[in-house]
Amino acid sequence: MKRILSLFLTVLVAMGFSIPHTKAAEEKGVELAANAKSAILIERDTGTVLYDKNADVRLSPASMTKIMTMLLIMEAIDKGELSMKEKIRTSEYAASMGGSQIFLEPGEEMTTEQMLKGISIGSANDASVAMAERLEGSEEEFVRKMNKKAKDLGLKNTKFQNATGLPVKDHYSSAHDMSIMAKELLKYDTITRFTGTYEDYLRENTEKKFWLVNTNRLVKFYPGVDGLKTGFTNEAKYCLTATAKKGNMRVIAVVFGAVSPKERNAQVTKMLDYAFSQYITYPIYKRGEVLGEAKVSKGNKKSVVGVTSEPISVLTAKNGTAKDFTKKITLDKDLDAPIKKGDEIGTLELKKNGKVYVESPIVAKETVENASWWQLYKRAFGMFTQAK
Repeated sequence: MKRILSLFLTVLVAMGFSIPHTKAAEEKGVELAANAKSAILIERDTGTVLYDKNADVRLSPASMTKIMTMLLIMEAIDKGELSMKEKIRTSEYAASMGGSQIFLEPGEEMTTEQMLKGISIGSANDASVAMAERLEGSEEEFVRKMNKKAKDLGLKNTKFQNATGLPVKDHYSSAHDMSIMAKELLKYDTITRFTGTYEDYLRENTEKKFWLVNTNRLVKFYPGVDGLKTGFTNEAKYCLTATAKKGNMRVIAVVFGAVSPKERNAQVTKMLDYAFSQYITYPIYKRGEVLGEAKVSKGNKKSVVGVTSEPISVLTAKNGTAKDFTKKITLDKDLDAPIKKGDEIGTLELKKNGKVYVESPIVAKETVENASWWQLYKRAFGMFTQAK
């Protein structure tokens, strides 16, 4: 009843193939972030590092912390545990947050969608804590979940103490880790509807109408930029995790510790210009494409559909030659109910000459609950009668 579903497909892709190595820009003698403490530039779909400067150094991320906060919000929405229309109540504690805020009052309610606007456009600390309390009951429990997610993503230089990025001891991340969080967040296409908005309003048609202006000015002034999050404290200086898309290619650029907003934006712009001038992305799969079915034991369904968990692409230099790729789809053989939508149930590999070029989780398209005793009885009875 259990087995591995493994498909090997060969696809000819008429494209140039030249996998960029880590620190490819430095190897070419290109300095892209001379005036930042640390920086990194990656292509989103493959995660290929195009530029790296002190990317593993632990530094204060300031409000870039909210990338993880938004990631956990979007995950909850994707799993059906939260909806955009749900009204979120503001606690006394959430309303007491200082720094950037949308001036929520104790007891005030806004929808998840409105809270996300406040977080992504206005960097609202009060909205971040209100959402943290909704999802985990308290900010402390939410922070535990933030750190667990960081560990699940394999991040070795990140530790959170709050959901906002407000200054506190032993709260840190790195350019590399922030780029991976951003990569994960960008699996959810709708997030850029918020992070890519330059200005909007909250509490419209009331006496407390509130104007939001994106703290990331590149959203307005660099074509293709649609996120993600700025950060500033006296300790962190000026930080930015930015993403931009041109054609099929999306890149992520992270800068820590620039001396001014102008310098921060200039260095991010230089990194984006470099990526789009040197490389090109060819899509293989969209997020959510069906890759097969896996058997499920003792579930209310006998199998579960496996889909891609993120866009899958091939990154090439612009002057490469045509090559072929091998795709390997492996679905787990030991699946037992219950299985939640989004749970990892297999792996997709994209290979060239036997070397894994892309490895990505395959996830469950829908939830499979435990079978009832009646369903199990009918299956057992059916197998018994067939055996006779």
